[in-house]
Amino acid sequence: MMLRRGFILFLPRLVGLLVVSCCSMSIVYMLACTPKGDNQQFALPRVHSPTVKEGYEVILQEQEEQHRNYIISLKKQIAQLKVELQGRTEQLKSMQNQYPDSLDIQLGHSKPEKAQANLLAFLRSQVDKAEVHSGVKLSTEYAAVPFESFTLQKVYQLETGLTRHPEEKPIRKDKRDELIEVIELAVGSLNKPDGISKAKPRVYTASDFVEGIYRTEKNKGTLYELTFKGDAKHQFKKIVLFRPFGPVMKVKNENVNMADTLINVIVPLAKRASKFRQFMQNFREMGIQQDGRIHLTVVYFGKEQMNEVKSILENTSKSANFKNFTFIQLNEEFSRGKGLDVGARFWKGNNVVLFFCDVDIYFTAEFLNSCRLNAQPGKKVFYPVLFSQYNPSIIYGHHDSIPSLEQQLTIKKETGFWRDFGFGMTCQYRSDFINIGGFDLDIKGWGGEDVHLYRKYLHSNLMVIRTPVRGLFHLWHEKQCLDELTPEQYKMCMQSKAMNEASHDQLGMLVFKQEIETHLHRQKLSNKKT
Repeated sequence: MMLRRGFILFLPRLVGLLVVSCCSMSIVYMLACTPKGDNQQFALPRVHSPTVKEGYEVILQEQEEQHRNYIISLKKQIAQLKVELQGRTEQLKSMQNQYPDSLDIQLGHSKPEKAQANLLAFLRSQVDKAEVHSGVKLSTEYAAVPFESFTLQKVYQLETGLTRHPEEKPIRKDKRDELIEVIELAVGSLNKPDGISKAKPRVYTASDFVEGIYRTEKNKGTLYELTFKGDAKHQFKKIVLFRPFGPVMKVKNENVNMADTLINVIVPLAKRASKFRQFMQNFREMGIQQDGRIHLTVVYFGKEQMNEVKSILENTSKSANFKNFTFIQLNEEFSRGKGLDVGARFWKGNNVVLFFCDVDIYFTAEFLNSCRLNAQPGKKVFYPVLFSQYNPSIIYGHHDSIPSLEQQLTIKKETGFWRDFGFGMTCQYRSDFINIGGFDLDIKGWGGEDVHLYRKYLHSNLMVIRTPVRGLFHLWHEKQCLDELTPEQYKMCMQSKAMNEASHDQLGMLVFKQEIETHLHRQKLSNKKT
């Protein structure tokens, strides 16, 4: 679409260039064809000659004839230029009419205010399409376009696609629409008559498309190179297109005061007292001491280890003088969705930001601010992509000792991965959670409830903010996939377990450990012999 807009904006310049070219040709022609009477010395008859009068008459007749021929020639050339200019103008207008949604920008400069207003309206429509002001309904969890977060020093970019498949299938909607538009424009260009060949032109269709490549430079635009089948076996047609970007626009400038914005951290739990103790150390440092605008709701299933968990919570409350916590006990089988739903609905105060969390999560005070800034009641919900830690015993197996937890939390490909298939950690206002209908309480055990809620938001008009964040970590723990899980849940659990252990390279080193040790042993023996 931007290519069409740019072409239409270029039409007035093209017509201006044609007019200038016509004028230039006329001037050159006049210089080339002007008689040399001004500089040429004619052999005029002498004044006293009897043929003085006749001689002057002959010279004047010759000059008049030369000027008459010159004028006739100029008239013919001007007529030809008018015909050519008229043809070019009609051609440009017909091309402009091919785009019914054009900006209606005039070819001349007689109405610059209207052209500017149309351009501004177009740019605003592009802003609306970019979900700046409101969200759009999406079909699946993979349809949401992820953002990329960055600081002054680093960009935390997310590998797109359905987790880490080498090919993206199905293609995400925004990318599919873009490429379909480009292919249609290329086909239309191929089918446009060139005006040279008299043979019946071939009609190209999308089925003739062979392959294409594209590259985007964010401050310039997107370059596309598309290849189509040619007329013979080894012949091809290549079309190169470019979609230029417009200038950066200021859309909004507002002050955001989060001083009184409370976050209710909801943690569903069953057993795992030692992990809860580690979680509370993080909660105390980041949530209580550094942030201070936080509430903790623990929804506990069963009674085993419950007293130990309550003791950890009460000790933290006393030592940190922290009273903003709620403990809810349920005598039933663990269900993450049920625990989060109960915790969210139990809140009786004003509208609050809910942070659905797990006991094996580590967060920073910076993340809590991101949680507040990216959730807005009735408009936005925040689904951060957290960084998932690999098994420290594998990562640091060659070290003398495993570093402290704080030292382990570095974002590198050797230490973990962006958990882009997980939707369990989320920040959203309680009012949005209630209005959307909450969790599906029929889902039991591990997994599935988070994706179901995520899809509800995608099908709504709320904007889903999906971006990797540098202050949210999933701590490694040995995962147990229970036999009572459904086949789909068990498969998801095993996939998560495999991805959590180590990187591809590190797992490869474990698989080929015997071969590596054999090679090193042979090298050692060889060195001894020499």
